[in-house]
Amino acid sequence: MIAATDTSLVPMRVSKAVGLKDGDVLSEYIVLDELDGDRHLVIGVGHAEAFALDASLQGLQWGRPMTYQFTAALVRSLGGRVREVRLDRIVEGACAGLVDARSSDALNLAVLTDAPVFVAPEMLADCIGRQEGDSGEAALLRRAIAGHPMAVRRADP
Repeated sequence: MIAATDTSLVPMRVSKAVGLKDGDVLSEYIVLDELDGDRHLVIGVGHAEAFALDASLQGLQWGRPMTYQFTAALVRSLGGRVREVRLDRIVEGACAGLVDARSSDALNLAVLTDAPVFVAPEMLADCIGRQEGDSGEAALLRRAIAGHPMAVRRADP
């Protein structure tokens, strides 16, 4: 098990959720920024996860708890807390952590609980490598880093 104090893990912050159109296809990404550097981790996620993350980053409140708010409240009500989120390996093309969870779910929970996020250097290297070149994926990853955050808004009654 890797300890949070292990210097090989890179402290990151969840920066934004970005939605990008590529032709008729809309793709959503979560962008993490290195705290003490200029590297970025870009993770492709589903629409619901990107929506929830953007709303949480903006501090939007809903009348009833959404899934991630419920999960955070459940952890607290059971006497627990989210101490940290670690993305420490890639499994079948997806980022993974110590607890079996989708990275988008773990990152949504980290934002709601103010838990620190740590990423394995290999994951950063993989993402940086995928940003290089002229492929469509490389272009989308670079656009996600440079792009503006999503803009989730509450509908007025």
